[in-house]
Amino acid sequence: MNIRSDYTCPLEIVHDIIKGKWKTIIMFQLRKGNLTLSELEHGIEGITQKMLLQQLNELQKFGLVSKNVFPGYPLHVEYFLTERKGRRMLEAIQIMQEIGIEYMDEHGMARKNKTHTETRSSAE
Repeated sequence: MNIRSDYTCPLEIVHDIIKGKWKTIIMFQLRKGNLTLSELEHGIEGITQKMLLQQLNELQKFGLVSKNVFPGYPLHVEYFLTERKGRRMLEAIQIMQEIGIEYMDEHGMARKNKTHTETRSSAE
């Protein structure tokens, strides 16, 4: 995904950076620290490995996520939120999470189970 060169509002840029079903969920999962691809994949219900890698690559391109590659076999890679942009964006994502939960509760929207993000969020 590329950033356009013509925007009328800075919020359009942010929307383009985080739009899609998975990016905010991936960033929310990374809030507690470094995670491997496998840990992310198991923590996000319904995401495929291909989609996860694509979204991680886009988040890296925008400077929100980075990765550590450790030498050896098998290859070990850990993803993490960057301090400057990733952690800052996480603050906004946590607010969006809270608003979503409140909306669901206020409108009697059924939740099958608490999502991975809710379970981990409420434990903090």
